[in-house]
Amino acid sequence: MKTKAVIISGGMLEETFVLEELEEHRHSGDPCFLIGVDHGNLFLYEHQIKPDYIVGDFDSLPEEIIRYYKEETDLPVREFNPVKDATDTEIAVRLAMEKGCTDIFIYGATGTRLDHVLGNIQVLSIPHNEGIHAEIRDSHNRIRIIEKEAVLCKGEMFGSYFSVFPLGGTVEHFYIKGAKYPLTDHTLTPYDSLCVSNQAKEEKVTITFPKGLVILMETRDTI
Repeated sequence: MKTKAVIISGGMLEETFVLEELEEHRHSGDPCFLIGVDHGNLFLYEHQIKPDYIVGDFDSLPEEIIRYYKEETDLPVREFNPVKDATDTEIAVRLAMEKGCTDIFIYGATGTRLDHVLGNIQVLSIPHNEGIHAEIRDSHNRIRIIEKEAVLCKGEMFGSYFSVFPLGGTVEHFYIKGAKYPLTDHTLTPYDSLCVSNQAKEEKVTITFPKGLVILMETRDTI
């Protein structure tokens, strides 16, 4: 059984970064399930990378590309009506969960369409609520959902900065230890920017809170 899913969605796909990440996933030792999502299949096609599944309404994929996948390959194609109740990325995430994947990595989930970015971040809560690790990555951001506790090791962080945002409402009794800007028994609300752009001060940063969901972003200005 393939335990890791890599989803290539239709947003911003930085060629060098994504190809390096795909290579790293392939050689990680964990069986990898690759899903191409709508316009993201163009990236896979151009780089001669064969996914395990392709999904979407394909409204942003050139017709000749979807015809190639349907007629010249044996790939399973899940095509949906553009008038549907879930985004293509959510459909891909649910497919990964259906296949029993325990880790999900999403690329092409960020970009210029901020409505899509926000929607994709919210989608992370679907696997999280089922105990499945999921994250969005691009060359400057690593985005995931945390619950109760998270530990960031200074030398292993995705970037120099981290930010936290409540998902679904106020989070009480929120603590950050080991950071440049620590917090003690703080009430984390959706209505301020206090927790944007923090940094590690000690070797480990510990984030704790008794209940609720929090979006954690590790970010960097340059690679």
